[in-house]
Amino acid sequence: MGPALLFAPADRPERFAKAAGRADAVIIDLEDAVAPDAKVRARENMAASGMDPATTMVRINALDTPDAALDLAAVARSPYRTVMVAKASDPAAVAALADYDVVVLCESAAGILAAPALAALPNVVALMWGAEDLVASLGGTSSRFAGGPRAGAYRAVAVQARSQLLLAAGAFGKVAIDSIYADFADLDGLAEESEDAVASGFGAKACIHPSQVAVIRDAYRPSDEDVASARELLAAAEAAGTGVFAFKGQMVDGPILLHAEQTLRRAR
Repeated sequence: MGPALLFAPADRPERFAKAAGRADAVIIDLEDAVAPDAKVRARENMAASGMDPATTMVRINALDTPDAALDLAAVARSPYRTVMVAKASDPAAVAALADYDVVVLCESAAGILAAPALAALPNVVALMWGAEDLVASLGGTSSRFAGGPRAGAYRAVAVQARSQLLLAAGAFGKVAIDSIYADFADLDGLAEESEDAVASGFGAKACIHPSQVAVIRDAYRPSDEDVASARELLAAAEAAGTGVFAFKGQMVDGPILLHAEQTLRRAR
């Protein structure tokens, strides 16, 4: 899974190939992006889309809704075997999707609290969180500050939910996907948030507009200087042959070496 995942509304099939040509993976969306009266056609568009199953997933409606069964019936007629479950919170319901690789979208209080149990499921390959649905489920009005010195920053409850999901994914070796940045015109804000996602350990970030893809990729792509430094550090570690050693005036141990290895993995 590459770092930039782009949503494509299933009722706009003309966007599918364009999204695939720009992003690392496409999320064909049968849920919030599609109006109720367009869902039947959207399912047919998805099933007939002919995208690469290795880089395509389908977001289905919440499993406790009638639409979910219709979504899954349509997915079964398609080549796609990775589904993103909207508003996931019930581990038993997700476990029942044994024929699929599942990305659980935890976007309610119940979903965030269930993240560890969801991450433990063998068919769950990744976890993502959703800020606005989460805050709405709590009776709030916005996940971010609207003005003042903290304008655009997440509120405390969103920061906590983001961290809890990342920890749950990490504890079970699953990929953590960071939430979208809704203000697609604010590329500077997206860059800052993407850089934090990389540094914190998120394996990917979802986006809603093609212009966001390059920003996310740039954040995940180490600079030439970072790659050179990581290679130099790992070479020094191999030469030292000890668990802890001094390098350029600093003590280096296992976690620092892991950071260097992760930098080279992102570069590849």
